[in-house]
Amino acid sequence: MKTKFIFVTGGVLSSLGKGLAAASLGALLKSRGLKVTIQKLDPYINVDPGTMNPFQHGEVFVTDDGAETDLDLGHYERYLGVPMSKFNSTSAGRIYYNVINKERHGDYLGGTVQVIPHITDEIKRAMLSLTEGPKETVPDVIIIEIGGTVGDIEGLPFLEAMRQLRSELGRDNCLNIHLTLVPYLKAAGEYKTKPTQHSVKELLSIGIQPDIILCRCDETIPLEMKRKISLFCNVEEGAVFTSVDVDNVYAVPLKFYEEGFDQKVVVMLRLNAGNPKLEPWRKLIDDFSRPKTSINIAIVGKYVDLKEAYKSMHEALIHAGVHNFATVNLRYVNSEEIKKENVAEQLADCQGILVPGGFGYRGVEGKIEAIRFARENKIPFFGICLGMQCAVIEFARNVAGIKDAHSEEFEPTSANKIIYLMKEWFDFRSNKIEVRDDACNKGGTMRLGAYPCKVIENTKAHEAYKNTEISERHRHRYEFNNKFKQVLEDNGMIFSGLSPDDELMEIVEIADHPWFLACQFHPEFKSNPMNAHPLFREFIAAAIKNK
Repeated sequence: MKTKFIFVTGGVLSSLGKGLAAASLGALLKSRGLKVTIQKLDPYINVDPGTMNPFQHGEVFVTDDGAETDLDLGHYERYLGVPMSKFNSTSAGRIYYNVINKERHGDYLGGTVQVIPHITDEIKRAMLSLTEGPKETVPDVIIIEIGGTVGDIEGLPFLEAMRQLRSELGRDNCLNIHLTLVPYLKAAGEYKTKPTQHSVKELLSIGIQPDIILCRCDETIPLEMKRKISLFCNVEEGAVFTSVDVDNVYAVPLKFYEEGFDQKVVVMLRLNAGNPKLEPWRKLIDDFSRPKTSINIAIVGKYVDLKEAYKSMHEALIHAGVHNFATVNLRYVNSEEIKKENVAEQLADCQGILVPGGFGYRGVEGKIEAIRFARENKIPFFGICLGMQCAVIEFARNVAGIKDAHSEEFEPTSANKIIYLMKEWFDFRSNKIEVRDDACNKGGTMRLGAYPCKVIENTKAHEAYKNTEISERHRHRYEFNNKFKQVLEDNGMIFSGLSPDDELMEIVEIADHPWFLACQFHPEFKSNPMNAHPLFREFIAAAIKNK
């Protein structure tokens, strides 16, 4: 088989960094001239994370083809610079959903449907789906990250499918990497390998022998510790590596390279790979290390207690800071706590204000108040998704004089629904009318994925994109109500980005302001460290000028 598979599992505890490890290894293999993609298999029973509260699972990442996925796909795209798709993310819920539908259709010819072989076969089909397509597009390497921790009952079918696939494809085509914790106990003054031993024992009990062990630790562990892990876990001495804490997550690929991690993978899988070209990564880290200025950006949202809820946006701001040789200090401000009386205090000493997306009424009035403060005090402002909707509501209320302006999402009985629920729109991707039926369910009823947008010349948006035709990713149910377009334009609002048929307002600006821009889509999903997104880049540039 042309394609090689690398499986990444985790043990001991969650949040060890499987996603970053997988993405960093993928970046190194790609730098060697290989075609690489990554797939995330999540054990939860949700069909996808689209209906999850961000406090449960962090942000929902959206692909061009409209898949709502785990936030790790954002890491994959940022490190590889390769767009992901619905085939790069699968949950246990999706697997069971597919199998149950097949059973209802009679596909199993009346047989008893079981975890083995039916569920595991469906998982293997998901794994192998990335090898389908034209020969020139088939990846050389597929890295598959299995979510959760070894020992979790819900993850067992994925591990069994992984074991079966390796048996079917052969050891030369599959590699098992196990990420585990090696803690340092200050009281004892030594590293402890027992958690790793127990984690590997759990894997061995289900028939999986790791080929490489990646040790998550504060600092590089001593050679004698690596030898001990090698002996007790039955792996080569040269196949024990460390994944140490770093100040900058984009330094992880270089750390792995220094350890020889990618070289070992190339040798073990017999990959026809060249020498890595790491100059872009070295330049990136060098740019990080020599900022010329520092600015504070206020992020006014309601999920501020969990930074993972805004992961892609956080990274996009950092990318834009590097591009502008600036350290961007992010101040997360709870929108529920912002009132007219304290908004100046809450947003003091911030050179820019960003209002991100979200769902539900909680904290909306605080967001609107923060936008008013930014508009009236000429502070650079950037609104995303709900941030854009709040921006037009604020403008309608306080500039156009529509005092009861609101969104149908929050005030269904309002006489002036500036934002309303569209029932249908023309989809330029499929060239047909898309109809929304929210009464059915909440999963997949939004406008999702990449849609085209035309940018009006002589606007801040055009100055950023330097193009009149763009494509950006969406995730929302509600749209701007064109009934109010003229009155807002008469009062100074500029609609600088529109759908190709002029029906959907995608970007709004205010002319008499240093930088006030809001967009209905999510530009953060298309930013990466080597290529900061144009809107984030210009927002940070404006904030620097405001210092």
